[in-house]
Amino acid sequence: MTATGNRRERKKRETRERLAHVATLLFIERGFDPVTIAEIADAADVSKMTVTNYFPLKEDLVFDAHEVVVASLAEVVRRREPGEPALAALRRQFLASLAGNDVLNGRSTRDFAVLVHESPRLRARQRELDELREAALAAELAAAEGAGEGDPLPVLMAGQLAATHRVLWRRVQEMTREGVPEQRLVPEAAQLAERAFGLAGPALAGYCVRR
Repeated sequence: MTATGNRRERKKRETRERLAHVATLLFIERGFDPVTIAEIADAADVSKMTVTNYFPLKEDLVFDAHEVVVASLAEVVRRREPGEPALAALRRQFLASLAGNDVLNGRSTRDFAVLVHESPRLRARQRELDELREAALAAELAAAEGAGEGDPLPVLMAGQLAATHRVLWRRVQEMTREGVPEQRLVPEAAQLAERAFGLAGPALAGYCVRR
């Protein structure tokens, strides 16, 4: 990419991040539904069209990293170590991610967690992203296993793996909303993850081992 192209891409990225930041602050202050696109545009000193060009869905001003979220579980499986099954990779990466806020673990600010929980529209969008993430994981498992078209096994395995992750993610969000301090949240989340992935082990421990 040329220097001009790099500057253009950097400018677009910075604009996108600024719009999401400004919008999220407004949403936290006043709630998701009352804030309009026009108000976000005014606060960010851009046109309404600029906002909608970057974010066709208002909800994605909150979930601005949705593409990373959707790809997250599939990416963990894609990068698993030699000899490592999908379940072990997801367990390892979830536990490692607890050191900070991460798309894999549900950690965030309390204000963000409350914002999402209190908005039916944001919770609905979150469920859509969960479904897309599970579908991406199923596609990665199918590719890794060389599954034939229409083979239901990768879909079934992805459902179980994604459900384990989803429950852990939402429990972390719940603890965040409740104001559980980090020194308690992290070990409790780790303990729950060990138990959850351990219970899934008998069915999934030998599935999709990287050759």
